[in-house]
Amino acid sequence: MIAKIMKGSGFKGVINYILDPKKGTELIDCSGVRTDSISHIAQSFIDQTTLNPRVDKVVGHISLSFSAQDSPRLSNEWMVKVAREYLDKMGIKDTQYIIGRHFDKEHPHVHIAFNRIDNNGKTISDRNDRFRSEKICKELTAKHGLYFSDGKENVKEHRLKEPDKTKYEIYQALKTEIARRRDWKALLAHLKKQDIDVHFKYKGNSQEVQGIIFEKNSYHFNGSKVDRNFSYSKIDFALQQNNREHEQQMQGTLNLISNVVSVTSEIANELIEGGLGLFQTHGTVPAEVYNTLDKKKKKKKRKIHL
Repeated sequence: MIAKIMKGSGFKGVINYILDPKKGTELIDCSGVRTDSISHIAQSFIDQTTLNPRVDKVVGHISLSFSAQDSPRLSNEWMVKVAREYLDKMGIKDTQYIIGRHFDKEHPHVHIAFNRIDNNGKTISDRNDRFRSEKICKELTAKHGLYFSDGKENVKEHRLKEPDKTKYEIYQALKTEIARRRDWKALLAHLKKQDIDVHFKYKGNSQEVQGIIFEKNSYHFNGSKVDRNFSYSKIDFALQQNNREHEQQMQGTLNLISNVVSVTSEIANELIEGGLGLFQTHGTVPAEVYNTLDKKKKKKKRKIHL
């Protein structure tokens, strides 16, 4: 389960998007709005914003996406239940909302529009909402036994628009190169070949690195924004780990070669010593061997005279 949070100032646009008939939309839940027409739904939201006219971004828009592997169990009723639970944990309570289910993509997903001005005219806080949302999604995924997946692994790259397209390209390059490299010099060189520049952020006027920025196609992304595994500290740890593993493998190979040489040397010495033992009897040639050799020499000396 993955959530994407958006905010805006106009309800008409988001309501038209969520209830677009081209997406095969079904309005599966709502609260506090007239539902006889799309225009009346939007107007219901707009009317409530007059309770607190000081707030600019009054529109809350959240998409909840689920894995296709969970499709058999994702009925409208079940998705409403999970969506309500998500809203409650996010502190989105006592306010207007609609939930529309779309059928235009492979994975099941719903869109939620809610009024950030609640029924009493108070503003629903969006403080740390993305951080809280990520934590809540993981909790609900585990609680309901949903499929855990890295959303980036299932991205339809051809559908991405900028800057997400460039960020995904950087993600793919980092995932591949970090696994292969053992130091920063090699990593930076191979990223440069893929048109990715790297900038380090330093603490004050010191040489202590405290952050990293990746640049491509004139877009800049903090490492942790590309992926939480790509902060400076986590990349540095991964490179050190790769180097340690390489050194251990090299040492293991050297130890193996040394053992093979040692064993081979011992076997050769044993063969040589064993071979010499056949011809040595306390430093003298055995008598029977000597007599045989002497007779052969005498035979060679005989000549036939005509």
